Amino acid sequence: MDDDRVTRRRVDAGDIRRANQGWWDTDADAYQAEHGAFLGEVDFVWCPEGLREADARLLGDPTGARILELGAGAAAAARWLATRGARPVALDLSAGMLRHAAEAAGRTGVRVPLVQADALALPFADAAFDTVCTAFGAIPFVDDSAAAMREVARVLRPGGRWVFSVTHPMRWIFLDDPGEGGLTAVHSYFDRSPYVEQDERGVATYVEQHRTLGDRIRELVGAGFRLLDLVEPEWPAGHEGIWGQWSPLRGRLFPGTAIFVAEKPTN
Repeated sequence: MDDDRVTRRRVDAGDIRRANQGWWDTDADAYQAEHGAFLGEVDFVWCPEGLREADARLLGDPTGARILELGAGAAAAARWLATRGARPVALDLSAGMLRHAAEAAGRTGVRVPLVQADALALPFADAAFDTVCTAFGAIPFVDDSAAAMREVARVLRPGGRWVFSVTHPMRWIFLDDPGEGGLTAVHSYFDRSPYVEQDERGVATYVEQHRTLGDRIRELVGAGFRLLDLVEPEWPAGHEGIWGQWSPLRGRLFPGTAIFVAEKPTN
């Protein structure tokens, strides 16, 4: 993308929602064509490093659990959870991504409820779920992620678990370059200005938010959660795939993903 189409700047909350919904609707086909094989149709992959829930078991035993997948995309994770005895619901803002979820359900025969909604206004009753999870969905794309954490807390039962993966905050120091150019620090870690792609008129077409590790912990604590773990998946031997800025070169030097595991206390 041209340099003048990429910037770091503040964007109005309404424009962020419009930009990201439009981007994911437009890009859904290309995204699935590029990443669908890696993600699978009935699988739960937490990150480009390839960590799978089948191995990590960050959600605990899913049998019988009411699970909400936020920012579910094509809902491969929700379908995988269904095959493990869970009762999942897949939610996404993008109709384009949910179309792929419906098509994959038809191909696999594994069907889960699909809901189009905003993570900042979840259309569910209080304590409706035992677990909420997302792999790179929703949280990086909303203007007020602290409010999203509070919404998750609202729909979780006491004792419920909230697990989400995001780009590791230290990655924001570097350019989105999987090669040598992505090894030089160019941005301040403390600059929370969003990453913005824009059209020739300067209208935002894609917006992604940066928060520090401390910011994320304060969001969780502020929403009433207790942090149980922070997982930083290492780049596995033999994994030579490239996904955007993720690559073997960078992955073997510093983390690309942060997975937060939190619990809503029972009192």
